[in-house]
Amino acid sequence: MTPPDTIASALSMVSTALSDAGFDETPRRARRLLAIALGLTPEEVFARLDRIVAEDESERIAAVLRRALAHEPPSRIQGVRAFWNLDFALSPDTLDPRPETETIIETVIARLPARDRSYRILDLGTGTGCLLLALLSEYPRADGMGVDRSLGAAQTAKGNAERLGLAGRAGFAVGDWAAAIGGKFDAVVANPPYIETAEIPRLPPEVRGFDPVLALDGGPDGLAAYRRIARDLPRLIAPGGVFACEVGAGQDAAVTQILATHGMAADAVLPDLAGIARCIVARPAS
Repeated sequence: MTPPDTIASALSMVSTALSDAGFDETPRRARRLLAIALGLTPEEVFARLDRIVAEDESERIAAVLRRALAHEPPSRIQGVRAFWNLDFALSPDTLDPRPETETIIETVIARLPARDRSYRILDLGTGTGCLLLALLSEYPRADGMGVDRSLGAAQTAKGNAERLGLAGRAGFAVGDWAAAIGGKFDAVVANPPYIETAEIPRLPPEVRGFDPVLALDGGPDGLAAYRRIARDLPRLIAPGGVFACEVGAGQDAAVTQILATHGMAADAVLPDLAGIARCIVARPAS
């Protein structure tokens, strides 16, 4: 492949390669990949089509394209995912946060509207720390803890807290969900693994090849993590507090029943932007 001499020719080259490999929306994808390779925004790529591409930039473009053709998501290539208007570093140990997970943040804010309260927040299966840290960014007097079964994920979350200036209010631990956690929390949040084990090989290559299995595999029926989490919730949630978790498509009724079995009453089941039941809100049953 002939090295491109301008951003315009690089954009054409990348778009053609993506199209030939069967990707959709290739102009948009190509702009984002060039932005990653050149350290620009997609808008700057489009505005600087006549700019000469240096030799080292051409090599970076080729390297980014190779990764994209192997179905590595752009966020993984860049190493950063935007979530709730914050940038979170990714690692091989963390799930790549999805936009639909922001439903949890919206849900907690709606139910704990006093932004100046000193809330305590617990994030189970914290991954990048995106849920905990997004909530702390909204509640300047709150503090909290993120727990993950993966040491690498906990370390990544700690690094994100430091970069976002939230390390003084966020602690991270490695543990088996909430088994070793004591005290009371005003909000407990979780985005646990909920994919059925047998379905993992059939996931899109962008997911099965790059998200850690530990963050995907929910056991034979996809509900193992909910059963493990639910039994600790009544002792963890402070009076007036809430539990909010993400669920997979079609799992809301089963997870609601699991919560009820452990003394938690569902307050609402909320849809994401696609209209899929995505977030269950529950409180200890009175």
